Amino acid sequence: MSDLRVGWGFDAHRFGGSPPLLLGGVVASDEVGVEATSDGDVAVHAIIDAILGASALGDLGSFFPSSDSRWHHADSFDLLAIALGEALSAGWSVDFVDVTVICQDVRIAPIREEMRSQISRGLGLGTESVSVKATTTDRLGFIGEGDGLAATATVTVVRTP
Repeated sequence: MSDLRVGWGFDAHRFGGSPPLLLGGVVASDEVGVEATSDGDVAVHAIIDAILGASALGDLGSFFPSSDSRWHHADSFDLLAIALGEALSAGWSVDFVDVTVICQDVRIAPIREEMRSQISRGLGLGTESVSVKATTTDRLGFIGEGDGLAATATVTVVRTP
């Protein structure tokens, strides 16, 4: 069995909830929010999904189903802490994270370093182990039409001694 695994995660939300819009624990917009069970932080949700996948533990929905009222209005970093604990219990620790936010009009560049800092703190990693990128869909699809946003994340985990 390999001592290194890679996981990939994805999350998307429709705009429409109450502001603010959180991305990686940072307020990305005071003018728009998302429809979500928790705080709707797609960047953190994608990271959680990737951690659970790399650790072969399932996915975001199996751990935090929207039908369970415990997760209503939950802080995504609290969910991240739970997922990290599960991965550690399964013998895995996060080594590196690469997250991409996909959004048409919300700008990531002004908050990129703060996102890296918040995510690295939540994961117990140095900022050199967290990459944050952004892209648009060039006005294609629900994201390009301004109806919502998404994020993907790739995570490497290593076997804990």
